[in-house]
Amino acid sequence: MARKDPPVDSSSLGGPGTSPVPNLLRVTAGLLWSMRPVQWTKNLVVLLPLAFSINERWDLNDADLIGELVLRVAAGALVFSALSGAVYIVNDSFDRSSDAVHPRKRYRPIASGVVPLAAAQAAALLVMAASIAGGFLLDVGFGIVGAVFLVTNLGYSSYLKRIIILDVMLVAAGYLLRVVAGALIIDVSPSPWLYSTIGVGALFIAVAKRYSELSAAGADAVTQRTVLGEYSQAFLGQLVSITGTAAVVAYALYTFTASNVPENHSMMLTIPFVVFGLFRYLYLMNRTGLTESPELVILRDRPLLASVALWAVTSVVILGVDR
Repeated sequence: MARKDPPVDSSSLGGPGTSPVPNLLRVTAGLLWSMRPVQWTKNLVVLLPLAFSINERWDLNDADLIGELVLRVAAGALVFSALSGAVYIVNDSFDRSSDAVHPRKRYRPIASGVVPLAAAQAAALLVMAASIAGGFLLDVGFGIVGAVFLVTNLGYSSYLKRIIILDVMLVAAGYLLRVVAGALIIDVSPSPWLYSTIGVGALFIAVAKRYSELSAAGADAVTQRTVLGEYSQAFLGQLVSITGTAAVVAYALYTFTASNVPENHSMMLTIPFVVFGLFRYLYLMNRTGLTESPELVILRDRPLLASVALWAVTSVVILGVDR
């Protein structure tokens, strides 16, 4: 009896036929997906030093200067988006086995096999090199912070994310480095309270994410993320309470102690937006578990998105008026 060859899976070729073009398009689209564009919104924190220094350093009547500053911070946010995108590719490469058993992450292009490991690694190296070069072209200090951000995140992806407590601290450090870079690129020195608020606020988000991950994973927690085996719901709940309280206190202190805020303490009018946003986030964490994907929470929940928008607009108006 003649031997029959096994059937060819046309999906591995990108579609019907043998043309490499569909496969190339699938891999390219998979790489872009792996860079998680929806999560690039977190890189908007690079703009915070510019927004919170408008009443102290910048002449709002100088359109050319304002335009140049906006372009610089926008370019800085783009660099960090590319850097974080490359890190996500590396992270998915390391986690492809554990992601394959996750109910949602198994559909990621690298875990599902749409993007070959070699292609993912090559793309990550290319994007990282281009991003670091672009960062140094913008500003040497900015480039150095970008390099530290990259090294820190690569360390996190390769091993450090397995160490309890350090894992969430490194996530928070990523936000702080973005703010520092945003200050360097426009040559300002934000209030230490701004750094404190961003730091503990980012810790709150990171801890809430772990809480949701542990709740959703159940018995599969360790296989989906190794460090979850070290955490407990009770411990993470305590950390959420501590970091949430610290974030509100730090921001409240910023609104009336920072050197660049109005002397009439009008920045305190923004505190209710911060409190509402934090409480709403806690509500969603306990009700839906959606804080496993923080960026989706902000984009999809209208009350939370509204509180963020109102806080941003109110802050800029108060700082802009007080000149």
